[in-house]
Amino acid sequence: MLKATNLRKEFSTVVAVDNVSLDAERGKILGLLGPNGAGKTTTIRMILNIIQPDSGSITFDGKLFTEEMRDLLGYLPEERGLYKKNKLLNTILYFASLKGIDPKEGKRRAYKWLEKFDLLTAYDRKIEELSKGNQQKVQFITSIIHEPDLIILDEPFSGLDPVNQITLKDIMLDLKHAGKAVIFSTHQMDQAEKLCDDICLINKGKVVLEGDLAGVKSGYGKNSIRIEYDGDAKILSSNSAFSASQIYENYAELVLAESAQPHLVLREISQVLNIRKFETTEPSLNSIFLNMVGDKKFSPEVKDGQQ
Repeated sequence: MLKATNLRKEFSTVVAVDNVSLDAERGKILGLLGPNGAGKTTTIRMILNIIQPDSGSITFDGKLFTEEMRDLLGYLPEERGLYKKNKLLNTILYFASLKGIDPKEGKRRAYKWLEKFDLLTAYDRKIEELSKGNQQKVQFITSIIHEPDLIILDEPFSGLDPVNQITLKDIMLDLKHAGKAVIFSTHQMDQAEKLCDDICLINKGKVVLEGDLAGVKSGYGKNSIRIEYDGDAKILSSNSAFSASQIYENYAELVLAESAQPHLVLREISQVLNIRKFETTEPSLNSIFLNMVGDKKFSPEVKDGQQ
């Protein structure tokens, strides 16, 4: 579907994107991952032909971008861009009309999505009267109302409560199974790990890791352990048996040093901590992400959800 090759974009003295290549295939979700400022949004804007790359190429099914292709693309930006004084249904119908959908068909599709997102009773309310989460749902609807082939979602879970996150997750998987190509741009590694088939991790404008998610995790090593515990975790952060550690309030992800043996490590830390769970596992995408773009060691004072 989409093939971007060796994209480069420079602003003044800053190289925002440096030789980035990625492929988004039909029937798959590609995770475009990276910290804030990594170059994800600039890459997206080049794909959408909002800005032009200084070099490199972008093709859709082997063809260069044309204006007619805009209707094949759907884009949910991270920043909300709805007209706050307009009513909900009218907003959706307006965006549908921009894609050439006649009013009758647009209304049919709108009601279908409003029902799916539990917004039917709010159809006549102004956008500014909606919660941030409901505004996000409306903006998502406007991005897919024309049933595009390639859907680019930039931090789509922003502002959604856990129930609606599940709803959106199910919709993303439905789009994938319907043969759509989905690019999921985020820095939330837990969501990416649950949804993505392939990943492209960007840091400081460069691709630092890419490939199918299962292969990336498998190739990164199997010497990781996860523990759940009670007690003072200082022994984990200072123990030479671990080459890297992410330590939270009551669980930790740890990478064993080459010479370390899991059963001996368990025996040692059990003398200080009450170990509720100890398992060898592949590293999480979050731990890979932090190891590639951040510090390898984290203090035990870091609380879950504050990373």
